[in-house]
Formats: sequence, structure tokens, C-alpha cells
Amino acid sequence: MRYCLALDLKDDPALIAEYEQYHKRLRPEIEASIRESGITDMQLYRIGNRLFMIMETDETFSFEAKAAADAANPNVQEWENLMWGYQQALPMAKPGEKWVLMDRIFKL
Repeated sequence: MRYCLALDLKDDPALIAEYEQYHKRLRPEIEASIRESGITDMQLYRIGNRLFMIMETDETFSFEAKAAADAANPNVQEWENLMWGYQQALPMAKPGEKWVLMDRIFKL
């Protein structure tokens, strides 16, 4: 299954550069938590301060299971808290929501 999500970064070129550096050398324990959840491929794209994520998953993936596993993993919690220093919620995000699931409106 493919999911597409969006999030904004704080609109500060220095912070955006730091954020990108963290993702160029992703911590192994964070990559492991992503793969263990059933995510088989993940890509991030950026324009300005807007991020776009594409996730490919296998049949074992669920957002609920990923959220529960992340909440129980101190390494992921440390990472998420660190990343939140660079991120900001989209205007339409629900309280506490970071990445917002996008609706597909066209497929060729």
C-alpha cells in the first residue's frame, strides 16, 4: 500500500539544513523501527518548508500499530522530540497530529 503525507518545517533556512542533515545520516535504530513496522520504502521530498512523504508498506503495516510501537520505544520518542524542534503542524492538522495523510485525487 502507498501512503502520502505532508508536514511543514519551521521556515528557517538554518533549521531546514539541520533537519536535512539528520535525514542524510538517519540513526540505525530509527531506520530499524520504520522497517519493523511494515514500511518497505519511505521517501521525503521538500519544497520551501513543505515536506511530502511517500510510504510503501506491506500487509502487516497499520498506523495504529506503528503509533503504539513508537510510543513504547524510547529511541523513537527521543527522535520525535528532536524532530519536533524543526517541524510545525499543518494548519488543518488535528491537535497533536504531525504528519497529515493526503488524499489521492488522480491516478494515471
